[in-house]
Amino acid sequence: MDKETKQRLGEIRAALKKYGFDKILAQTAKSKIRSKDDDSDSLLLDDEIPEKLRLMLQELGTTFIKLGQLLSTRPDIVGEKIADELANLQDDNPAITYEQVKAIVERELNGNIDELFEDFHHEHLATASIGQVHEAKLSTGERVAVKIQKEGITDKIDLDLRIMKYIANRADKWNADLRKLNLPGIMEEFDRSIHKEIDYNNEFMNMQRIELNFEDNPDIHIPATYAKYCSSKVLTMEFIAGAKLNDVYESEGDEFDKKLLAKNVLDSYLQQLFIDGFFHGDPHPGNIMILENNVVCYLDLGMMGFFDEEFKRNLSEVMLLFVDQDVDGLINQLMYMDILDYDIDTKTLRRDLNDLFGRYFGVQLNRFDGVLEALLGLMQEYGVILPNEIVTMARGISMVEAIAHNLDPEIDVFASIKPIAQQIAKQRVNPKEYLKGKKSSIILYEHMFRALPKLLTRTIHKIENEELKLKFEVDINDKVSIVALISALLIGSSVVSFGPMVFDMPVISLIGYIIAIILSIIGLKKFVL
Repeated sequence: MDKETKQRLGEIRAALKKYGFDKILAQTAKSKIRSKDDDSDSLLLDDEIPEKLRLMLQELGTTFIKLGQLLSTRPDIVGEKIADELANLQDDNPAITYEQVKAIVERELNGNIDELFEDFHHEHLATASIGQVHEAKLSTGERVAVKIQKEGITDKIDLDLRIMKYIANRADKWNADLRKLNLPGIMEEFDRSIHKEIDYNNEFMNMQRIELNFEDNPDIHIPATYAKYCSSKVLTMEFIAGAKLNDVYESEGDEFDKKLLAKNVLDSYLQQLFIDGFFHGDPHPGNIMILENNVVCYLDLGMMGFFDEEFKRNLSEVMLLFVDQDVDGLINQLMYMDILDYDIDTKTLRRDLNDLFGRYFGVQLNRFDGVLEALLGLMQEYGVILPNEIVTMARGISMVEAIAHNLDPEIDVFASIKPIAQQIAKQRVNPKEYLKGKKSSIILYEHMFRALPKLLTRTIHKIENEELKLKFEVDINDKVSIVALISALLIGSSVVSFGPMVFDMPVISLIGYIIAIILSIIGLKKFVL
């Protein structure tokens, strides 16, 4: 272990001890048996734990603050109290000097700052632990905001990540209570998340992509980016001079059409979720500005969520079942998506979901108003770790819903969600949509069909040489059992008429026939030959 790592590990251990978390991390099954007076359990129940955790992360600096901010979005893992407390973490740091900014810009953009920019303000507009923003003007006249990453931040983050993973792995190994949280998995997710954030090329590409998604919508604006003035540590974008949402909320004149703005904010975010499958990961009021003519502008696009086509359709169906309060359908859909295990206590879960819906939908409501948070809490009680995309989506919808209702208290969120979710869900049974993905399926099935003769030949060879052993729930020593099984496979394969086809034959039927052939060979070898 090098000197720098040893020193940083010492700082982290000191902070853990200062706030009492060393006892929780060090707790093992053996220590529980040996020390009846150990107060580790009481620490876990301490009402001051959320605040202590926030203070400790704040004290440890950038990487730990970012971890806390990630955990603040995962109440399904850490609980509502800790998540709410961690949302108060302040991501700020002393600003770096103009000389330091100048050196970074000139190195990254390979030129003299006075030649690259017609004007570059020495005073920063904003600063945070990772970077800071300066106003500037391009030689072509455009007013821009330049975000510069602070020197050495990547090395500090990588060092902290190594230590975090070490602590997480040890805690997961020795602490049965913390093992339920899957700390190593959280650290892997955090590793990917923070490395995306510190690579400004990632934000540049995000802005390009979402700008394309809204290119035909004049009510939504994404700041323009300037590739010539961007790198992994410098991001140059259009300077946005607009109204903050808090100012719009308080305005009383006719400068803003609040009802229109509420609709545009909500509809644009639903488009990101259910149409584009590419959405803002943190749409809080500070990341949305209002421009002239009631145009909504999204800012800070470093962290985006992503749904593939299959997940997007599944999620649309979840939302439809949720809005319709279809408990059985919701449970089945979550099982289909491998979010719920098939051995879960569905009877009790069904009762709890009915109670939840009864509590929040007992009267006609036009908003979620906490129901998503309650659902996440219920999933936590059942030990269900939801995919990060679902939690990010739920948090995003809650933020956007709050913005929409502050602008227009009468807006009906459910009425906006349902038609979009229905549209996406219907695509599952739309032949045109099915054919879009058909090409790759045809190639796959063609490969399978070509491989079948070789597979059958190898299987038969192994059976003849007694190298292959198959285990069935039936007794294959019984002639009647094996004949009945073969017959069932043949009959079942013959009546199947759905699913992907290979030469006018359903793939399921083909697999059934292959298994029947293999069983027939086993039967012939065992009872006839």
